[in-house]
Parts: sequence; C-alpha cells; structure tokens
Amino acid sequence: MTHADRRRCLAAALALAAGVRPAPAAAARPGGEREDGPALVFGLLPMGDAVEARRRWEPLLLTVAAALKRPVTVFSAFQYETLDRALQAGRIDFALLSGKMALDAVTRGPMQVMAQVRRRRDPRLVEHRALLLARTAGGPANLDAVLRAPQRWHIARGDRRSVSGFIVPQSELFLPHGIDIESAFKAETVGNHQDNALAVANGDADVATSNSTDFERFRALFPAEAARLQVLWTSLPTPPAQMLVRRALPAGLQAVLRDVFLDYGRAPGAETDRIVLRSLQTELGFEPADDRALLEAARMQRDLALRRAQVAQWVNESARRGRIDRVEREYRAQVQQLGGPLRD
Repeated sequence: MTHADRRRCLAAALALAAGVRPAPAAAARPGGEREDGPALVFGLLPMGDAVEARRRWEPLLLTVAAALKRPVTVFSAFQYETLDRALQAGRIDFALLSGKMALDAVTRGPMQVMAQVRRRRDPRLVEHRALLLARTAGGPANLDAVLRAPQRWHIARGDRRSVSGFIVPQSELFLPHGIDIESAFKAETVGNHQDNALAVANGDADVATSNSTDFERFRALFPAEAARLQVLWTSLPTPPAQMLVRRALPAGLQAVLRDVFLDYGRAPGAETDRIVLRSLQTELGFEPADDRALLEAARMQRDLALRRAQVAQWVNESARRGRIDRVEREYRAQVQQLGGPLRD
C-alpha cells in the first residue's frame, strides 16, 4: 500500500467518523495489483478531543491497513453506550477496551481478546492508576474532607463502565467507607476524564475521578488548568486494556491483525513506531492474550456488586441474600465462559 493509499484510507475513516459516507478505497498488493475489500472498522472511545485521538492512532491504523491490504475506518464514539451498541450489533471489527466494556463485548457480544497492553512486571513501576482530583484552592483540602462529608461536594465522574472513572474509585475508595458514588454527593456530572478535570479546574465541580495516564496528557494540553488541581487519592495499579477482535472475522485476517499489534514498535529501527506507542500511552506495546485476560475484570465487577449489596437498603435479609447469590452465579458463569478458574 502506497503512502497515498494510506492517506485515502484515513480520509475514509475520518469521513465515516464525521457521519459522511466515504468513497470506497482500494488496497494495493505488493506487486501493484489492486484488491477491493470491505473496510475494517476500529472502535474508538476518545477520552478528550476526538480529532486529536484519531490523529494519535493514525500511524498505527495505517500500518494495519497496509498489512491487511484493505482500508481501516474509525468509529469514534463520545459515549460508552454508543460504542457498546455498535459492538453488540457487530459493526466494530477491532477495538481497544478495558474493564466492564471489554467484559460485556466478550461475554455478551461478538468479540474476543487477541492482545493486551504490555505493562511493567514490577507493580511499583506501573503508571496507570485511578485518581481523585480536587482544586488546590476552594475545594476539599484533603481526602478526609471528601470522605467525612461527601454531601458537601459536587463530583465529576466517569460512566459506570469506566474502570478508572467509576469502577475502581467506587470499589477501592468510596464503598469501603460506606459511600455510594452515585448517591452520596451533593451533585454529580458524568463525562470523560478531560471534561471532568476541566470542570474541577474551572470551579464547576469540586472533585473528579481520573487516571494517571489521562492526567499526564491533561497536564500537557491544559497546563494552566492542571496547575489548579491536586491529587487527593491514588489507587492500586489498574488492569491493562485489551485489544478485541470480532470473532466472525476470518482466522487469517485475525492472525495478521494480531501480528501487527504484537510486532509494532519491536524492530530495532522502529523508533518512529515507539513514539506512536508513547503517544497512545502504550509505551511497551502489546503482548499476546486471550479471553482469560478479562478474569480480573470479572472479579472486579463481582466485588463491586457485592460491596453495593452490603451497603444498600433492602426490604429484608432474604432480598439481600438473593442479590448476593445472583451476583455469585453470574460471576461463575462469566469465569466459565472466559476459560479460567474461580477466584475468591
């Protein structure tokens, strides 16, 4: 595929993301013979500006298009629900997802895991952690001020499917202190990490959930606003994101796609590719994985549901026990489907 062909592939991708029907783009074989084939669709959930997110992904997606000899288009969704519907409808061919979003796409949808983001083996060196942010002036002075009186504060949080924007803060921080992130605060705003951080910096909210990766990017994009923020809480390392592929894709196509991600940035002279990986906050690239990589996400969902069952108000003990039993049954079914052992 020539450079011009790659650019046409990307133009088609951007047109599709903007709601414009792109003209068919043909991919080239190495000998110059052209091969028409349906475009593959990459699902993207930007954590900030959609155009900037697509720009960061462009070089890697062009490499995918060249390897597959067919165009790659981008389905850019601004809400979890939009991307989830597209996944369940089989409109997405591959996507980088994490947590409940990835779990649902595999256990209830048409996707399977083919790789995951490589992390450092020493947990002390893992940068990706959930955060709770506040203003340096005019908001809660410390974490204790939030936990003692959540009803005083306006929280900006992520969607319920967001690992660092909801699941981890709820399970590791708030529920252990008897606080339900969805009902205990004075007010709440639900958005992406960038918008939530801006809301706190500009005084529209008092605290916000985020993660260390997106906050690092936020500092680079909005240095003045970032200077007005402080980190009140940092979680344990969060699980890596998984690269999912639609099961119905031909096995040969899946194998090529998987190899592109596993090999990207590994060659001795591939410094340009490694710069791309750093811009995507996947500095170490990707490593092999299968559906068992989602066992930790299933466990996190089980633990979160059990904690909520413990703190919720029930009409009687039998109702509470029934909810706990359903959670455990669902967890066992997920573990069996993912091919892993049960974990307490």
